[in-house]
Amino acid sequence: MEYPDQFNQEMSKNKAVHVYFSQAIPLVSYIDESCLFLKEKKCDICRGVCQADAIDFTQTKRKLDINVGAVILASGIKPFDPGVNDKYGYKKFKNVITSMDYERLLSSTGPYEGEVLRPSDKKHPKKIAWIQCVGSRRVIEGENSYCSGVCCTYTQKQVILTKDHDEKAECTVFHNDIRSFGKDFERYFKRAEKLPQVRFIRSYASIAKEVGKTENVLVRYATPSDGVKEEEFDMVVLSIGLNPPADYEGLKDKFGIKLNSHGFCKVDSSNPIETTRPGIFVSGAFQGPADIPESVFTASGASAQCGELLDYRRDKLAKERIYPQERDVSGEEARIGVFVCHCGANISSVVNIPSTVEYASTLPNVVYAREQLFSCATNSAQEITDLAKEKGLNRVVIAACSPRTLEPLFRDTLREAGLNQYYCDMANIREHCSWVHSRQKEEATLKAQDIIRMSVARACYLEPLQEFDLPVNKTALVVGGGIAGMTCALSIAEQGHEVHLLEKNKDLGGMARRLHTTLEGLDVQSFLDDLTGRVYKNPLIHVSHEATIKDVSGYVGNFETLVKTEGRVKKIKYGASVLATGADEYKPVEYLYGENHNVFTHLELGEKIANRDETIVNAESLVMIQCVGCRNKDRDYCSRVCCSHAVKNALKLKEINPQMHIYILFRDMRTYGFREDAYREASDKEVRFIRYDPDDKPQVEAVEEGGKSVLRVTVPDSILGQRLELDADVLSLAAAVIPSASTMEIAGQFKVSLSPDGFFKEAHVKLRPVEFAADGVYLCGMAHYPKHIPETINQAYGAAGRVLTLLSKDTVIASGSVCEVDDKKCIACGACIQACTYGAIEFHGKKQNQKALVNPVLCKGDGLCNAKCPTGAIVLKHFTDEELLSQIDAAVEKDKIMQ
Repeated sequence: MEYPDQFNQEMSKNKAVHVYFSQAIPLVSYIDESCLFLKEKKCDICRGVCQADAIDFTQTKRKLDINVGAVILASGIKPFDPGVNDKYGYKKFKNVITSMDYERLLSSTGPYEGEVLRPSDKKHPKKIAWIQCVGSRRVIEGENSYCSGVCCTYTQKQVILTKDHDEKAECTVFHNDIRSFGKDFERYFKRAEKLPQVRFIRSYASIAKEVGKTENVLVRYATPSDGVKEEEFDMVVLSIGLNPPADYEGLKDKFGIKLNSHGFCKVDSSNPIETTRPGIFVSGAFQGPADIPESVFTASGASAQCGELLDYRRDKLAKERIYPQERDVSGEEARIGVFVCHCGANISSVVNIPSTVEYASTLPNVVYAREQLFSCATNSAQEITDLAKEKGLNRVVIAACSPRTLEPLFRDTLREAGLNQYYCDMANIREHCSWVHSRQKEEATLKAQDIIRMSVARACYLEPLQEFDLPVNKTALVVGGGIAGMTCALSIAEQGHEVHLLEKNKDLGGMARRLHTTLEGLDVQSFLDDLTGRVYKNPLIHVSHEATIKDVSGYVGNFETLVKTEGRVKKIKYGASVLATGADEYKPVEYLYGENHNVFTHLELGEKIANRDETIVNAESLVMIQCVGCRNKDRDYCSRVCCSHAVKNALKLKEINPQMHIYILFRDMRTYGFREDAYREASDKEVRFIRYDPDDKPQVEAVEEGGKSVLRVTVPDSILGQRLELDADVLSLAAAVIPSASTMEIAGQFKVSLSPDGFFKEAHVKLRPVEFAADGVYLCGMAHYPKHIPETINQAYGAAGRVLTLLSKDTVIASGSVCEVDDKKCIACGACIQACTYGAIEFHGKKQNQKALVNPVLCKGDGLCNAKCPTGAIVLKHFTDEELLSQIDAAVEKDKIMQ
């Protein structure tokens, strides 16, 4: 793809056109309001030089009336603008930027193609500071009282990427609490914290001034040991929070919904996806500050609730896609087309794309090679289809990113061209090349050419494979009868599908049976009673109590499970399953728990408060210790819910007994989102928060004082610089949330993975947060990771939405890339049967002459059996020995092999 010099020159002259180039490829362009043609019809240069005919000045605004049955509000957020407050120095000091600005600097499609340069002099900053909580957790005019939830972790990501760009860079993060409450976030924080020349300093920091000619930035901060200090930095990054969408008042008026006090959509915590107006739903960060996984599963959840409302219209507007008849090219000589993707600048900022395309065109059997800006874009995919027809291509190599997410798209382009989709091969020159060799551009270009050469060699031996349709059983299985399981089951049933709901206990409800209220004010027991009533009344939901799973077999769309329930064994057939097995409470072995009758866990304390236990409500003093059993070597994760539970219990006790002395000993208060307001309220009501260090934990002993038994808690106070002794009538421990005892067994039965912490592991943390890698199996609730009730409900609806994408189909497609046994070579040793984790291989035939047989429906094409077979009797289609050996042979060009 070539653009004439005139394009660059003319575009740069026209101040109304903003365009970013990478190797003469415009990545982004837009026209602002200063355009002379739009204002006075005097100029038309940009349209004249645009080869793609992409500029049309005849377009006018149009108003469309669309009749719909439901609306989803996914309006997102607006980043906080620190320019509202002069104290941040934003737009005043050149080298003070926001975290969003910094994201653009780090990006390969950013203004400097991924180089981190200072705005003032375009030099590499060697010393960078991040200031946290800008626009969040501040009750001053123009800022927000809530916690934006995402800032701590995205800052850690930026620190890690900065060190990747420049290992000598000095990075300092000024923070209040570190709120790494998400799945794997604690481990990620420690990874950033342990990097050389990285400091995390717990202190509110301010911008003091810009330093003379250097235009460096002076930051003022304080530490308990050194008091107020000033330090100079080359650049300061303001970690900005999340505001509601810019036109939130307009959204409220247009859609007739209500907003909360912060300008986000007002929701009921019993169903956070519903707005205050029936038929209008909300997903993503308009519910409240949220990260990507939550945004993804709330989007799926909103679609599930739309499905409940509009199920009677399902498939009424759907059209079957018709592909052209497949052309038989198996007897033809390979005619390969190579398409090399810029991936914006993710690849082209490192790999020389033009020279790589030129090299690809010289390879054997390559008849056409071309570069593309984004091969995955709709126009590029169509271009591949059209060129395959025009040039008579019968094989296609896409040199781009990982096949993990986009291979189905590129296979589809071949089907549109009348070719078998398995004639497509992907050469990963992003993850395997440009991303890991960003500082070695020449070498990366040569490596990209090597990868493409190997892919082209393999493509010559690709064979046409046929996929086949499998019928889908329209029934679902939900394992776990807590809030997550019941919510998910109801949503699936409300969309017309039978559901088998398995519960290991006598009653539904799970751990929520021990909860009575939430910070949002939900009456948990009333909510549970209503939820269980709806489950029992729904004729499509079949509940099995005291259920134990004995065996799981089958494949996506057609599973079978043997269940022992209430004294009998039954077989359940279904098409999809959801694992919502919940979690357990850690039973502490520290702080006299189990030894002293006045030591409880937060869950136990909540139950006693609800029952107005006199020992609790009449206590003079109560101490809570956070992070008991987690954020340590044994459990290197945050249990997420404990800080909010502590604040909730403290507020309840203050409501009952305002004179009670309550102390919360914490490491980081992680009352993220709108829960920050409750944290502030507790502080205003004289709940005392004392931070402790994990290397110097609180000490607890039972003593006699003033004629009564008390629990003496000794804790260091870093602010006062001395140890405090707190005499408590009651001690409450924030016991960790741990995986359910049955998690490992169920993971083995359903052939799904676990995270390092023992919770269920999703297929992809961002793209597929409620799915397993095993097809047809989904997850939600605390089995995935600790979460609050509203978050659990969000994810339960999200899982239901994904289940319906499967159950709403009559058939599911099985891959053609499966194993096959050559009976003549098979010696019936059984090695393949032992290797297969999916039970896809068994012996057939008479005992004296039995052979291994692969069930293609169960086979996942992982190749374990193929590698184990001592006689080479098993062939993995699409990854045959001939295909792979051709790649190996092509790895090094013949003229470079030493004799």
